[in-house]
Amino acid sequence: VQLQASGGGLVKAGGSLKLSCAASGRPLSSYTVGWFRQAPGKDREFVAAINWSSSGLYYADFVKDRFTISRDNAKMTGWLQMNSLKPEDTAVYYCAAGSSVGDYDAQSLYKYWGQGTLVTVSS
Repeated sequence: VQLQASGGGLVKAGGSLKLSCAASGRPLSSYTVGWFRQAPGKDREFVAAINWSSSGLYYADFVKDRFTISRDNAKMTGWLQMNSLKPEDTAVYYCAAGSSVGDYDAQSLYKYWGQGTLVTVSS
């Protein structure tokens, strides 16, 4: 599976962005899709994940009620809607696809990674 993340950019605090993760090569339907981020000088961290059927949605505490993860298996695309953005959300955001069995917030679950898209939130 090849993943292409897009939709990043510069936004003011309080604004919104919607990231996309387009898959190709193999059907996305059997994979958990996750979003991670890496801020400058920090380790990459879990943001959100969605299981293959969209029945399971998982979020890091720091994005609950602000971010929404979704997917459309027919379109082989996942999204991360980010609202009420804060300067501390500034990071490179990565989408990933991995096994449907395991710890959804563990990077080791995800076999395939996109190249990342930069989100910058100004104060």
